[in-house]
Amino acid sequence: MTAIRSTTTTTRTLGGPGRILRLGAGRAVYETRSYFRQGDSLFFTFLFPTVIFVIFAVAFGSSGDVGAGPDGTGGISMAAYYLPGMAAAGVLLSGIQNLAVDIATERSDGTLKRLAGSPLPVLSYFLGKFGQVLVTSILQLLLLFLVARLVFGVELPGDAEHWARFGWVYLLGIATSAALGIALSRVPRTGKSASAVIVPILLVLQFVSGVYIQFSVLPDWLQTFASVFPLKWIAQGMRSALLPENFAAAEPGGTWDVGTTVLVLVAWLIGGTIVSLLTFRWNRKDA
Repeated sequence: MTAIRSTTTTTRTLGGPGRILRLGAGRAVYETRSYFRQGDSLFFTFLFPTVIFVIFAVAFGSSGDVGAGPDGTGGISMAAYYLPGMAAAGVLLSGIQNLAVDIATERSDGTLKRLAGSPLPVLSYFLGKFGQVLVTSILQLLLLFLVARLVFGVELPGDAEHWARFGWVYLLGIATSAALGIALSRVPRTGKSASAVIVPILLVLQFVSGVYIQFSVLPDWLQTFASVFPLKWIAQGMRSALLPENFAAAEPGGTWDVGTTVLVLVAWLIGGTIVSLLTFRWNRKDA
């Protein structure tokens, strides 16, 4: 009888799959609305890749095409060259920076403690966060692509194969970034220090992962260091989908190395998910 009551209580607390999904969807709507009401989030995560893309495209646009032959043909504009890197940066910021700072703030200001006393299951909370990241990152990419195409005339892929590759790189990248964002939310001691802790880490990764600087011009030891982390592979995967095939020659090994991209991102996704499940708590870190 005690076992039956225990099972019933657990079921009521966790809820069935339908209830978890329903509450997760409702939470995702709430999280998305809250996201677009925050001015700092809008600029530093949502608009940031597009703003940096415009700056780079304008600043370096007069330097000529990238990868052009001796006769001046066959290259692509600087805007087209920087587009994959900015898309990868957007995935990183939407997943890791957004969630790490947001969850750390919610833990510090008592939001998570209040949610602990509500009927909301932890899985529904995670689904809400991931739903918000998925929606906002897709809108972010659409804005970036619209600006690239309409303002700078960047030619986007015209075949299903490249868009399919872009799709799986994006989905795997955003899932990995979201898992790592939840895991990293335990690092800042307070919500106020979250940005100061998380942003510098991600800024360094962007500079060494082929987002702002061509990856092949970095020292070998720095390339090896960056290759451990997922952003390098997200950026390389984006380049494989958005740049002409001959640009693979500029990558380490002279290929897009799609297989390694999948393996590295899946490894980080599994690792981030495990760490998130083991370390996530409703209460404050110092409680």
